Amino acid sequence: MSKLHNVRGRIYYISSDKKQENLYAVYETTDRKFWTELAKCNQAEFKKSGTEGKCIEAREFIIALPESFVDYPPDGLLKYMTDKFKSRYGVDCIAALHHNKRKTNYHIHLIFAERNYLDEPIEKIATRNMFYDEKGNHVRTKKEILDENGTIRKRCKVIKKGEVYERQMFTIKDARFKQEHFLDEVKVFYTDVINGLVKDEKEKLSAFKRGDVYLATKKIGKNNPKADKITLNNKVIQDWNRTVDHALVSGMERKEILKVKQEQISTPIKESIHKYGNHPELLFMIIFRAIELLKELIKLLIQKQEQQKARISDLMERRNEKQEKQPAPSVTQTDNQTIPAVTQPFKAPATTTAEKTVIPPRPRMSELAHDYEMRLEEIMEKLKRQNRAIHTQEVKKDLIDEDLKNCTGLFQGKKRKELQAQSNKYAETIKIMKQGLSHIVQDYKYPTVDAFLQVYKQGKSEYESYVKANKEWNSKYGENSIHRKLAEKQAEVQKREQDRDFNYRSPSDRGAR
Repeated sequence: MSKLHNVRGRIYYISSDKKQENLYAVYETTDRKFWTELAKCNQAEFKKSGTEGKCIEAREFIIALPESFVDYPPDGLLKYMTDKFKSRYGVDCIAALHHNKRKTNYHIHLIFAERNYLDEPIEKIATRNMFYDEKGNHVRTKKEILDENGTIRKRCKVIKKGEVYERQMFTIKDARFKQEHFLDEVKVFYTDVINGLVKDEKEKLSAFKRGDVYLATKKIGKNNPKADKITLNNKVIQDWNRTVDHALVSGMERKEILKVKQEQISTPIKESIHKYGNHPELLFMIIFRAIELLKELIKLLIQKQEQQKARISDLMERRNEKQEKQPAPSVTQTDNQTIPAVTQPFKAPATTTAEKTVIPPRPRMSELAHDYEMRLEEIMEKLKRQNRAIHTQEVKKDLIDEDLKNCTGLFQGKKRKELQAQSNKYAETIKIMKQGLSHIVQDYKYPTVDAFLQVYKQGKSEYESYVKANKEWNSKYGENSIHRKLAEKQAEVQKREQDRDFNYRSPSDRGAR
């Protein structure tokens, strides 16, 4: 997102055939006069604020489009994409659809305002004559704008009493556009819009935002001299993303993965670029080392989980053995004597006729809790089964790799070749199985494993809260609860009292007959 300090100049640049070789369409949600007035308003407000720097007159997005979108009519495509933004954020826009010189980058320039017109302009009326110098600054007296001959200097002006000296036509700037998460929000928004128009599933995009556990692959343009290196980096990035899915399903916390990403990828990349410049081959090694570390952390986590399961299983077995060894308790009685059962009569809480037990409605299951019960748990079970299968294959590969490491004899060349082939086969199988994790959640319309797990955890929390609340309600107000019996008893007493009042006749009534 760019800050525009000269919005009218930028609009001319993106919408002019003289400036753009491959300009396909221009679309505006308002007239050009709006941008002129907006620029004046922003400059005036900026000057009034006394802030240092440059005035921001508007902001701009550049939206990259899949090359297949050239099949859509340019005017219709641009109008659709621009109207989507205006409909969501409620501000006026101007947009242009371009190709770069080599026609390898199909994109939209979208300029949007941070202010809207007021329904009615706010006008300020001068209560006395007002004087302004050449710079537009308000001065106190007329003498300050007169020359030696007593005439008003050029570019100075006088606003007479009763005239409008200030007209406010726009709202204040929308604070949303300054917030840090706004850019991430727009990325996700337009990713969904673009994916809704994509015909080929392979062209679908993923939005990667700050604080995401995944890494974004880089788009390769035509005739890019670094295409081979970028392709190699994209493969290792995809391997990282698959390993992240494996870690998440294995039970690793997001914050742990983010820590690895920050310490092993983000920070080293910044240091590498600062020290050596932009070298894609260094990126490959940095991410590769991070993947190996993440894999080791997953192994340690699974090992810890298995040890914990073994301890629990051992504890349960010892408890069962202990219970089996204990003799069954026997009840001894004296001759011709029985132990009487001690029972206490049920005593309902004392209440007055003014008091009435009100039974609240039964807790209702939220939509997300219902979703958890119906399908989220089922999806999670599929992920866990796939994850266990991945772990089994990794254990087998580790055994092969260990044999390969120990196969160092002079005449072991054939065996090493066979072991290497087996290891490569297992690696390819594991890669496909890890891809299966994302395919499972995508079959249920979730973009990533991480997105699904966040919904799953929230759904599980709401479902457990519902179960707990429902259990408490049943214990207090269920069919066999004290409150329920008390309410029924009160209703019975109240009905009996009403019947008694209806049937009651005074002695004078009986004598009158």
